[in-house]
Amino acid sequence: MHLDLSELSQLAPIFRELFKGFHISRRDPELYAQLSNFQDQYRGLFKALGFELVCDTRGFYYFVPELAAAQVNKTAQRLSLFTFILVEHLADQGRDPMAVLDGGSLGRDELPSLLEKYRDLFIQAEVQTQDELEEKIMRRMTQLGFASEENGIYRFLPPMHRFLDVCLSVQQDRDLAASLHSALPLPTPELVDDDSDEQLLKTDDPLDLSPFEETEEQALARAIAEEQQEIDA
Repeated sequence: MHLDLSELSQLAPIFRELFKGFHISRRDPELYAQLSNFQDQYRGLFKALGFELVCDTRGFYYFVPELAAAQVNKTAQRLSLFTFILVEHLADQGRDPMAVLDGGSLGRDELPSLLEKYRDLFIQAEVQTQDELEEKIMRRMTQLGFASEENGIYRFLPPMHRFLDVCLSVQQDRDLAASLHSALPLPTPELVDDDSDEQLLKTDDPLDLSPFEETEEQALARAIAEEQQEIDA
């Protein structure tokens, strides 16, 4: 495939955002439009680098490193755990979790009661105060494109479906167990110590949000050089 870099006018900002784990959605109209218009070209360039550019049909792009044994890192574990907690909390209140997490919102004033109610689970995520909840979970959600925050209101964006899919999968497993009169409990995500040899189960979508070892400048330069070598050959 011939690659005309002049067409990829947003290459640098797109790569920078995807490289650090950000999810590009329609909330970022210029970058999203560029990816949509030149999806094949971007996919080919990034593949030369070793990244899979994923376009979710619900309207967002993200990187998956081509590592068969990729593990969920601590940030992703915290966000997954928070999603599980939030789904149960909203259901207990009689609110539709899908309606809230699929474009709905959560007020900052709801965080203290959420933290108190699920304190034992939050301790697994090394979150014990509201400041830690906002710093380690809510701020990371906004940084990675899963939510936006304005005037104390967190609004969830389409990339939240990555975590919702996991929750729905677990819910289906629980419903199946119940239908078989099983006493199996609903599994709760547990954090894995960074120094531990324990590994999480492998999945097709590892939700690996960790930064990659190579700098974005080095990675971008290498990808362009490799693509140029293929063209010259």
